[in-house]
Amino acid sequence: MLLSDRPGPSRTAYVVKMYPRFSETFIVTEILAREAQGEDLRLFSLRPPVDPRFHPELARVQAGVTYIAKPSKILEAWGLLGEGLAIVPGFGDRFARMLPGLLAMDPIEAHQGVGLAAEFVRQGITHAHAHFGSMATRATAIAAELVDIPFSFTAHAKDIFHEEVDPAVLADLMRRAHHVVTVSDFNHRFLDRVSAGEDTSVHRVYNGLELRRFPYRDPAPRGTVLRVCAVGRLVEKKGFPYLLEAVARLKADGFALEVRIAGGGPQYGDLLERVGALDLADDVTLLGPKTQEEVVALLRWADVFVAPCVVAEDGNMDGLPTVLLEAMATGVPCIASDVTGISEVFDSGDGVATGILTRAGSTADLVRALAYCASADLTWMARAARQLIESSFDSVEQARRLRELQDEESTRCALSSSRAS
Repeated sequence: MLLSDRPGPSRTAYVVKMYPRFSETFIVTEILAREAQGEDLRLFSLRPPVDPRFHPELARVQAGVTYIAKPSKILEAWGLLGEGLAIVPGFGDRFARMLPGLLAMDPIEAHQGVGLAAEFVRQGITHAHAHFGSMATRATAIAAELVDIPFSFTAHAKDIFHEEVDPAVLADLMRRAHHVVTVSDFNHRFLDRVSAGEDTSVHRVYNGLELRRFPYRDPAPRGTVLRVCAVGRLVEKKGFPYLLEAVARLKADGFALEVRIAGGGPQYGDLLERVGALDLADDVTLLGPKTQEEVVALLRWADVFVAPCVVAEDGNMDGLPTVLLEAMATGVPCIASDVTGISEVFDSGDGVATGILTRAGSTADLVRALAYCASADLTWMARAARQLIESSFDSVEQARRLRELQDEESTRCALSSSRAS
């Protein structure tokens, strides 16, 4: 008997590599929205948190979190297998059947999959959902097969675009999953190519926002200095060097700008050095990582938000930056490059632009876009952007759709049982 067939309420596992993670606010928003609709969730993390900074929204999450042991010694690995044998019904036969595939996997992921399975049984999990089609999903797939429950996952960006992603492994996960969620139509088309005719169920569900936390206001009248903000991890795919180059060109042409970039990451030193080399020390500030409340305050300060994303040398690129959606929600005119799903959110569907789209890696495009923002009244664009966010990016609707996809499994099981009887 499937756990999902047993009497009692449904209970969904959320599996992530690390919880909480400062940069993954979209996962917390999703969990809060699903809990608000009455779903019973449990959180499972394969790694403990390493960042002491936490967003206040975490205190609102009701679901408890279980950290799955990461075996570092053979004795610990044997302990996880013994736990699986003692707790998971039919573990021996299923594990033996799965062993050829498990031997080809990372042994830590395989053992953590067993640990997850034991916890799924203990906590009465009936469906498992993982975020990112990488470590968390691979471990979840193992656990779901051992316990005989359906699983699903959300594919984002690095987990599908990076050069280290094995398309065959990703396609296999897609085939085995009850359904796959991804965050843009661009991603959906990409995953269709990866699956190459496999029997998969892929659905685009945009990341949602708690709209009440991002109230709209029309753009404020600009002063003599154009206030520009950007937010994101300081990594290659964010394209911040192109923004600095554009600011330097505008400054040389006599434009006055104040630029604030929020985020931490490996490019901090290089960006700081470039700020100095371009003589922008009085014009550009690297703020470091900020909480969501601080990001909202930064958006309130700004005349324009810029997301100059590019495709990194390793193939990595942004899926659809959540902070771009937040900027659009609050009424800040936005400039962003034509990477992945960004162009989808800069079209209202009725011919009204909701942002200014630039070519990825084009400093000239950024210069023109910023110069335009310095002189134009973009209230019309900001209002159209907010309308789009309300219609397509509300976390309430996101949670409803995710539950709907998950319930399709329960409906199928019920129909199968009725036919059998």
